[in-house]
Amino acid sequence: MPDNPSLRAANDSAVIHQISLCVYQAIISIQQHEPELLSEKYRNAPWSDTRYQSAFLRKLEAELSKAQDRDTLIKTVQKFLQVLLIGRCLELPIYSNLLAKIRHMSQSPNNSVMQQAAGANSTNVHDTPNASSADAHTPKAIAILLLDTENLQLDTETENFLTTVCTYPIQVKIAFANWRHLGKLDAELHERGYDLIHVPAGRDNADGKMIAVGLSIHEHYPKAREVLVCSSDKVMTNLCNHLLKTGLNVYRVWRQGENLTISNYKNGKTETYPPKKLPEIPTLVQCITHLQLLIKTEQERTGNQWIKLSRISALFLELHKITISQVVAAHLPGKRARDIFINNPSDFVVHQPPEQSELYVTLFETIAPRSVASNDSNNTAFPTDVKTDIKPLHTINSKEQLEQALIGILGSIKTKSPESKISLSHLGTGFRAVYNKSATEVLKKLGLGSSLSKFLQSCQGLKVQNIGKDEFVELAQNSISTINSQVVLEQVLINLLNSLTNTSHNLPIPIESLGSEFHKQYGVTISAIMKQLKMDGNFLKFLQSCSAFKVENSGKSYRVAIAK
Repeated sequence: MPDNPSLRAANDSAVIHQISLCVYQAIISIQQHEPELLSEKYRNAPWSDTRYQSAFLRKLEAELSKAQDRDTLIKTVQKFLQVLLIGRCLELPIYSNLLAKIRHMSQSPNNSVMQQAAGANSTNVHDTPNASSADAHTPKAIAILLLDTENLQLDTETENFLTTVCTYPIQVKIAFANWRHLGKLDAELHERGYDLIHVPAGRDNADGKMIAVGLSIHEHYPKAREVLVCSSDKVMTNLCNHLLKTGLNVYRVWRQGENLTISNYKNGKTETYPPKKLPEIPTLVQCITHLQLLIKTEQERTGNQWIKLSRISALFLELHKITISQVVAAHLPGKRARDIFINNPSDFVVHQPPEQSELYVTLFETIAPRSVASNDSNNTAFPTDVKTDIKPLHTINSKEQLEQALIGILGSIKTKSPESKISLSHLGTGFRAVYNKSATEVLKKLGLGSSLSKFLQSCQGLKVQNIGKDEFVELAQNSISTINSQVVLEQVLINLLNSLTNTSHNLPIPIESLGSEFHKQYGVTISAIMKQLKMDGNFLKFLQSCSAFKVENSGKSYRVAIAK
């Protein structure tokens, strides 16, 4: 049988021990920073206990020792992680980065990553949740972003997304261009913290300067551990390969049409993200607002004032498909998920019982949620933003009015996330954001019971679907039947218009777009519903007759906005 280095590496006890230790340290880091990613059975396990550590390492090492080759070893690690982590975690960078590191460690017992891991033989957890244990002794390590602005431009949303791709906080951002030809873009990037490097007009001048700066990163930025090279020019491939050879993690970022493509040079993996799949990173104000609402809703559901941080984190992940840690990484580099609660004592109170790793959170006091600025262009990220998107009904004094209010909120959320399923708790959080009270309170006041789920099942315009242990809400096909008057129709159009306006930077909307959105949401045209309600005139005249709308004539078309 030929002497196969990969077989030797797979069966080397030192390699197996370091891989097992790497997995163990990753689990401790996840429990500390993102406990919602652990399976419930292991979320509160005493991972920091020495005896627990020894037992885990013995078991994992025994299984890995059975592997006859590198592929089998990697599959064994994957099976262990699939038991320990929730399914959602297997799609996140923290999982793929860990596997990439283990693959590299399994190649040779003498590689540098292994040696560094051996030096990090402790259970100390560093501040950056996705940071590898190989760099545990360099907590001030940073990432650098190089941007060729002449062929690639990054908006704030995409830039925030990039902070979740790399391991370390992006502390240095440098943009290259001839700024005389790019309008006010230099002022915008300066406000966003970029260092601006001007180059003379001419083909490839920006490329050449960016390559020159990139080649000197080690000299000028000794703390750099990662570099994001943002350019669509293929000439940057050589720069990326050079940086990789110097020991840096390198990400190449470019656009293909509307899609964003990111290539990880360390593991050779390339991912493409359509615009609609880019997770939106909310602002800190939005995050705090939603966490208040989420905690309040969970307090009412359970009757407990103190809510586990792991539960809050799991609900946040379920609703928004991102973790609290990702939000913190985008706005507070180097901080942990728990810091958003600890650093806001006027909003939250935290408590950690003795000899427990679990943190508990409650609200400082029962207060109305802070409002979100209506001119925030990033408001599409949160269900709490329906507060700025929906004009609430003046009163809710009947079952029909409550149903209509819930339909309006559901429609607003679906307008922003048309492909997402809306959970019952998501809808309840949105209702509280608009009305500053829970749907359960309104149900009790109207004598309609205390279960929102049962109430929704009795509504003609809403449908509840059970998937596993969770309940999801959607508009029923016959939801048009709930629009039984001009007043209700006006409210529905206000909700739709506010959602459309929010995604168009508060510009007036063509009435054709409003009509199309109504047709998409309810399956019939505005004209058909007006005919059903025996209303005179056309859609334009109806909008002009409503005091809630301001209609403008822009040449051959009409645009509509919410009246001040």
